[in-house]
Amino acid sequence: MAVTVSSDLSIRVSEDHVVKKLTDKQEILRESLRKGEPKAMGVSQVMLGFLVITYSIPLLSGQFTEVVRFGVPWWSGISFVIAGAFALVMEKRNSVKLVLMCLAVTVLAAVISVIALIFYIVDIFKNSETDCHLDVEQLCDDLYYADMFNKEMKSFLTCLNVVQTVISSAFSLMLYNERKRFINYTFVN
Repeated sequence: MAVTVSSDLSIRVSEDHVVKKLTDKQEILRESLRKGEPKAMGVSQVMLGFLVITYSIPLLSGQFTEVVRFGVPWWSGISFVIAGAFALVMEKRNSVKLVLMCLAVTVLAAVISVIALIFYIVDIFKNSETDCHLDVEQLCDDLYYADMFNKEMKSFLTCLNVVQTVISSAFSLMLYNERKRFINYTFVN
């Protein structure tokens, strides 16, 4: 707010151009983020996180490999859910600080997703198939089918992690561009 006093001692109060400009920048930030649909990105991250967690439960019934021992599906799924939750919160409350926090969490989720991909791929190739030992009915033993099921579940979880990596990377890039565009206005809320 700008106050001017004229020579006849009349006071005139006008809107400050700097405050108006900063307020306009915040509105531009809101609109530019709405174009990127953080809600859609957040929902997809949360959904993928829960899918990874639920589809990894059958892995507990099979052989305990590195993926299960280190809890890869659970910490990667939880990181996706947290990143999606931040994106959903950012949809409701837009500020540059929240964009920075969401950017950090989304980049972390992308890094965790890449680490999980490495775990899955190494585990799939390291724990190769067991041989089929035919029984009386000319069927393979249960261990063979359990190992095949685990390998297929890990392959499916690998595909979900690839999708999550792409979504997190794209959303991180979008948030980074917005942060770069509005970094001068960090302390205005």
